[in-house]
Amino acid sequence: MKIIFFIIFFIAAFTLTWTETKADPEYAGRQSCAQCHEKQTKLWMSSHHDLAMQVATDETVHGDFNNATFTAFGVTSRFFKKDGKFYVNTDGPGGTLRDYEITHNFGFYPLEQYLVKFPDGRYQALNICWDMKPQDKGGQRWFHLYPGQHIGHNDELHWTKRSQNWNYSCAECHSTDLKKNYDLKTNSYDTTWNEINVSCEACHGPGSRHVRWAKEKANGKDPGDPERKGLVFAMKEKASARWVFDETGTAKRTHPRTDFTEIETCARCHSRRIQVHGDYVHGRPLLDTHRPQLLAAPYYYADGQIRDEVYVYASFLQSNMYQSGVTCSDCHDPHSARTKAPGNQLCHRCHLEAKYDSPKHHFHDEGSSGASCVECHAFETKYMVVDPRRDHSFRVPRPGLSAKLGSPNACSNCHQDQTLDWVRQAYRNWYGDDAERGPHYGEVFKQAEIGAPGAAKALAGLFRDKTQPDIVRATAVSYLARFLEPVSVETIMAAVSDSSGIVRFGAALALDLFPPAERFRAGRPLLKDNLRVLRLEAAAQLAGTPRDRVGTEDNVLLDKALAEYRLSQLFNSDTGSAHLNLSRLHIFSGEVKAAEEALKTGIRVEPSEQATYVNLADLYRSLGQDKEGEEILIQATKVGPINAEAYHSLGLLYVRQKQMGPALDALEKAHELRPENPRFGYVYAVALHSNNDPTGARNVLDEVLASHAYDQETLLFAATLNRDLGNRNAARQHAQTLIELAPRNPRYQQLYRALH
Repeated sequence: MKIIFFIIFFIAAFTLTWTETKADPEYAGRQSCAQCHEKQTKLWMSSHHDLAMQVATDETVHGDFNNATFTAFGVTSRFFKKDGKFYVNTDGPGGTLRDYEITHNFGFYPLEQYLVKFPDGRYQALNICWDMKPQDKGGQRWFHLYPGQHIGHNDELHWTKRSQNWNYSCAECHSTDLKKNYDLKTNSYDTTWNEINVSCEACHGPGSRHVRWAKEKANGKDPGDPERKGLVFAMKEKASARWVFDETGTAKRTHPRTDFTEIETCARCHSRRIQVHGDYVHGRPLLDTHRPQLLAAPYYYADGQIRDEVYVYASFLQSNMYQSGVTCSDCHDPHSARTKAPGNQLCHRCHLEAKYDSPKHHFHDEGSSGASCVECHAFETKYMVVDPRRDHSFRVPRPGLSAKLGSPNACSNCHQDQTLDWVRQAYRNWYGDDAERGPHYGEVFKQAEIGAPGAAKALAGLFRDKTQPDIVRATAVSYLARFLEPVSVETIMAAVSDSSGIVRFGAALALDLFPPAERFRAGRPLLKDNLRVLRLEAAAQLAGTPRDRVGTEDNVLLDKALAEYRLSQLFNSDTGSAHLNLSRLHIFSGEVKAAEEALKTGIRVEPSEQATYVNLADLYRSLGQDKEGEEILIQATKVGPINAEAYHSLGLLYVRQKQMGPALDALEKAHELRPENPRFGYVYAVALHSNNDPTGARNVLDEVLASHAYDQETLLFAATLNRDLGNRNAARQHAQTLIELAPRNPRYQQLYRALH
């Protein structure tokens, strides 16, 4: 009995010890951190992280709420106080003016936004904001975030719509331990946070174990864990690294960076990305829970410069600084978020002042903006009207590249009163022709964007070039999905097994190049990748795999990945796109009714998402229910001002019904709303031709080709139509372009021979 009792006691004791040490750590709060980390706490207080979100009080709100008014798009909003609370009288979801209480101010400098809480738990961000800059610098005023657009109450950019929803779009990065807590059944939120702002544990992770470790250490005990000290993870990779100047005048790291935890911790919020899983684990790779945006249009210019608001990360991944081992905290204090030195002094830490901070290098007067390192190598672009963001790719200005790609450059950004030719000549006089710097990946990406001949081969070359940043190689692979050529297939297959996670992600995005029967073979390795986002993307791409063409083991592997994918969509079930994705899974499984319900749910959750309506109408088409499809598409044309997809689908529906008048009206509207989509113009031209208007069709084709010179279906139709109209020279030119694009295509060859 004693032996049995001892065994039971030992097991119980072991279990208690294991539970205590292995249980998930809890959030301890900044007060616990401040007891030992006084210096870091003082730096953090009043930082942009500290002020990321606050309860609206007299101390935190800086906007003019003294019955101030602001008029935009015919709506006059009034800001006032009542019973000690802050209010705005403005247009609501239906366009009617009413009073809304402001519960929080959101962000701090250079602008302050305000949140309104709705009964269903949504917090919506007003897009009338307060300019925090001093009055002599144009601040201390109300302004609208979209001054050049007419934002009515039915526009997706209206403050009451999902694009301005804090719970979905903003919350994760402005509070600590954020739980979205969306309830699909009631279409409501019960969002919670541990701390309202970006506090210590937002970056370092829950600290209860570390607090316990510190207390034991203070009491003279040996708490163990000398490396992490009870922390969820430790950012000590560069503790022994130093930056040492060499004969080049640029500092080198004493040993290579071997860990990316610090950068990816910052990237969780300082990147353009989508959260795909709710259980973020501090210290895990970004690609475990977040799907980043690669360097593609419309978010970036072809050469990788920032275009839309992209939040630094992918820009920094392009930089020579990143490749050399620089991390965020080499330049920024992680607690105050300020740079570690002002102006050029920051750059002098790694770039020798005598060599680089000299007119012999920058050719400008000392103290001028042209002598500022960042004005040349990381110039600002304003977003949200007043918020300047620096491009962290830290590139050498290349005005010659701007001439080729239409991208910005630092010289023209400053000398706005001069032509690009003037800028290029000044650059040549100082530095020589910037073409001598060699080819740039932006030239290849531009080829890919327009579908130029040779683009696939050039993209494959970028992937193979290991001197290129991985984000560039990843983007190159993702672009290959547009080019059904042998070199594309070979490159994507190789990229699936690349050592870089971001490159494998690019390969996952390109899997739809393969026909369904071959796609599984190409993407199978990604189904068991150690990075969740890659598994999810592969699952989405391989969901339609014919199950009888793969073995039992592979079916089990795919089912496991699809189960994970469904959970990801349910996490984002407050978006229409999530239900659209779930509907695809139902369709692949033959569950038509479930697919229909998923799409209807998507419309209920996000009424402004065009794709959900279009896919529901297409489902009805497949079921022979065009009447229901027509009703859905007409509904879709009324939910927002930019509804080209709905008009395009409605036009095709009317073509099937041989109602050519309404069909042409709808197809023309789609082309007018989205001229950047060559497919819409092409289909409109086909409809015009079918309605005995070949001249009108040719005019539309010419319009499409003016901006999409290498769109193959448009070129083929233009060649045959011009041939039939007797315009053989134009037909030959189009046929010649087709041969350049696809020299082995037998149809193109036959047309080319017939015209020569």
